[in-house]
Amino acid sequence: MDAPIPCLAYPEQRGAAQFVANLGDQGYSPVWVFLKGNEIEDQEQSAADQDSRLFGMSRRAYAIILAGFFTVSIAYSIRYGYGMLLPEMLPSLDISKTQAGAIFGTYFVMYTVFTPVLGILSDLFNYRLLLTLFAGILGLGALLMAYVTGFLQACLFFGLAGLGHAACWAPVASLVQKWVPNDKRGMMLSVVSIGIGVGVPLWGTFLPVIVSAFNWRAGWMGMGFFAMAVAVMNFILIRNPGSPEREITSARQRTEFVLDLYRALLKDKRFWIVGTAYLLVGFNVLVPFTFLPVYARESLHFDYATSTRLISLIAFFGIAGQLTLGTLSDRMGRVHVLMLCGLIMGTACLGMSLFPDEWWLYGMTSFYGLAYGAVWPVYAATAADLFHSSQTGSVVGLWTVFLGAGAIVSPVICGWTIDITGAYTWAFLLGMASGLASTLCLAKSRIQAAHQA
Repeated sequence: MDAPIPCLAYPEQRGAAQFVANLGDQGYSPVWVFLKGNEIEDQEQSAADQDSRLFGMSRRAYAIILAGFFTVSIAYSIRYGYGMLLPEMLPSLDISKTQAGAIFGTYFVMYTVFTPVLGILSDLFNYRLLLTLFAGILGLGALLMAYVTGFLQACLFFGLAGLGHAACWAPVASLVQKWVPNDKRGMMLSVVSIGIGVGVPLWGTFLPVIVSAFNWRAGWMGMGFFAMAVAVMNFILIRNPGSPEREITSARQRTEFVLDLYRALLKDKRFWIVGTAYLLVGFNVLVPFTFLPVYARESLHFDYATSTRLISLIAFFGIAGQLTLGTLSDRMGRVHVLMLCGLIMGTACLGMSLFPDEWWLYGMTSFYGLAYGAVWPVYAATAADLFHSSQTGSVVGLWTVFLGAGAIVSPVICGWTIDITGAYTWAFLLGMASGLASTLCLAKSRIQAAHQA
């Protein structure tokens, strides 16, 4: 029979230090006692923060938003830094486009497998520990990418980075939503997601300079060390929110809670409809982020800095999308904005392959960025709208399985079409089809909701 887990609530007169010391005396492991001590301190700090509010939010909430901003910034910079560095990695490692897609696919296998697990763990256990540990793993994977010599090594090390990234979105989205008021969820998640729009263009500017001065391996080292610094920052800034769900008193009850949660979600049609749309978005996104710089370099003969700048443009205009479409979703409704995002992303993928002109390509990538920037925070906010707040981390984590499924197959299939045909047209057409299909999927869900009303 499982040993009972003491309730986190404790007599105030005894104090946190005495309570934790007593747990140690009762034979609990030092690591477990350390984590519970952190949770108790977080509860005390959370209560104190409620007395100090600025513009309707506690100061700790702003610290959480700052930590989330830098966490998603470096996580997505490392993810999409792969596409930026790929034009230089291809000849150095002597790999095909299909193998290049498989390396990215391995990243998403690890990301997809572990994201729902970490989403649930974040709802039940310790945000601070997860976001510190896995940001460090993300940085380690990036550092090891600087030393790869072949296809299998690249799969292994970039897969490790994918494992680290697994805790750098769903738990962040869940944590932010638990610290901010309901009427600010869409806006604050958009602010956090602006980290992507800031980080990716900055690294898109830094990487060509680093590669020019050193090589592509130095680019991986720079991103890896930055991720390590973010892990330290997370440990300093992040605190766990006080939550009734964290007072479950036995390991068996924790397991039953998770199983009940899964059963409820898997029976909900809304979960499957939005998840399917998310899968199609995942397929769409990996087309430009994997092959757009290589397409610009090999087919349009752009220089390396210019081809990398295309990814920076998507991320930069993503900021405008987050601020406009993300905030607009609080008024228009999440589904309407997600349908618009799918339409824009599909149309832009078609436009990228139509004309071999530099300025046209700049325009299409910028247009794509508007929807790309908004789609992530709006999907996360949709989870909070449709399901209970205690489930948001789990829902976003499970939806990421759908996202990951699309992202796993997209670079492999599109890379294969490029190797077979010698052209990039089919890859971008598949991107168009997946974007438009996500809009149609959500349009169906909107009609069903209207009938139910």
